[in-house]
Amino acid sequence: MERKTLTYKDIDASILKSLPNPTGEAYEIKIKIPEFTFLGVKEQPDFADVFLTFYPKKKIIELKALKQYVYHLRNITVSYERLINVFYDHIMEVYEPERVRVVMVFNPRGGISSKLTIDSDWKVRGGEEKFGDWKNNMEDQWTVTL
Repeated sequence: MERKTLTYKDIDASILKSLPNPTGEAYEIKIKIPEFTFLGVKEQPDFADVFLTFYPKKKIIELKALKQYVYHLRNITVSYERLINVFYDHIMEVYEPERVRVVMVFNPRGGISSKLTIDSDWKVRGGEEKFGDWKNNMEDQWTVTL
C-alpha cells in the first residue's frame, strides 16, 4: 500500500486554539519548541529548535494545541523556507498578535545548519517597524545544544 505524501497544503491550522488574553497590558511571551520535527523534501526527518516571541492582543496561544500542531508536522514533507512561512501565517491568522517573531534553527544536514527568521514588525511583512529591535542586528540569545 502506497503512502500519500503530505505537503504544506495539508498543514491544518485549525489545530491551533487560542485562549482569551487575561490582561489588556503589554507583555512578551517567549516559547521554545526544542523538538520540532518534520520531513524534508526528500522525506527524511529534519529537526529544529523553534523560538516564538509573541506580543498578544486579545488572544494567547493554548500550549497544548501548539504541541498538537507541532506533532502534526512530523508527517509533512516540506522545505525549511516553505515551513517557516506557513507556520508564521498560521500563527498570525489564528492569534492576531501585536507582534510575532519566529526563529527556526535547523540541525545540521550534510554538515550545514540553517537559521531562518520572520518578524511581523518588518515592513516587508506588513509591519510598521515600530519595535525596531531587529534593526540593530541584535542576535537572538537562544542557543542550540548540538
